[in-house]
Amino acid sequence: MHLQVLGCGDAFGSGGRFNTCFHVDASEGAPGNAFLIDCGASSLIAIRRFGVEPNRIRTVFLTHLHGDHFGGLPWLILDGQLVSGRTDPLTVVGPPGTAERLPAAMEVLFPGSSTVDRRFRVEIVEMEAGRPVETGGVSATAFTMRHPSGAPAHALRIEAAGKVISYTGDTQWVEEIVAAGRGADLMIAEGYTVERPVKFHLDWATLKRRLPEIGPKRLMLTHMSPEMIAHPPDGYIAAEDGLVVAL
Repeated sequence: MHLQVLGCGDAFGSGGRFNTCFHVDASEGAPGNAFLIDCGASSLIAIRRFGVEPNRIRTVFLTHLHGDHFGGLPWLILDGQLVSGRTDPLTVVGPPGTAERLPAAMEVLFPGSSTVDRRFRVEIVEMEAGRPVETGGVSATAFTMRHPSGAPAHALRIEAAGKVISYTGDTQWVEEIVAAGRGADLMIAEGYTVERPVKFHLDWATLKRRLPEIGPKRLMLTHMSPEMIAHPPDGYIAAEDGLVVAL
């Protein structure tokens, strides 16, 4: 199984990076187990740049409903209809509010696009914290974070092909981060600043203090501000667009 960073930037494109999007291929070439974790506004461009086949993406898991984490979905859906000739369903798993916000975003950007007859189904599954969702051979559990976005913000613990990927999404420190990341094969965590507190975001100093309790096998820092990009901590993976991690 491989995870590729399609985008690891913050909402403002710090470092010239694409908005958040991770592509996971757990299928070894067979259909069914390729999925995205978040799909920020620039994600379709990143999909093209890094040679990902969009029609093999079966599921998109969303942490929260800010544009830099879910705003690429209208383009991905339109691409399936108008360019890539998608026929297989696309499942979107997100927090409560996804079923309302996604069509609304599509209508703002491309009026009529949410109701047009498509060659494929878009299936929206709203997940509650603590209740696992299984789709396409992948299991995801949500944990409540603190990052106002007009809907609940979640960390995700995803199990696929015998491996565990944990992702904090955007959040200030909450105790649920420990359970979400405990023992994960790969924990992806926001590392927005080195130690300067920023409301509703996670700083590296706080996360580092709590890492022994979490105990991930590997840690990758993402969604970094310019100061973190300039001073990435030694001994951990600093996300970069295009980076591939084998699991």
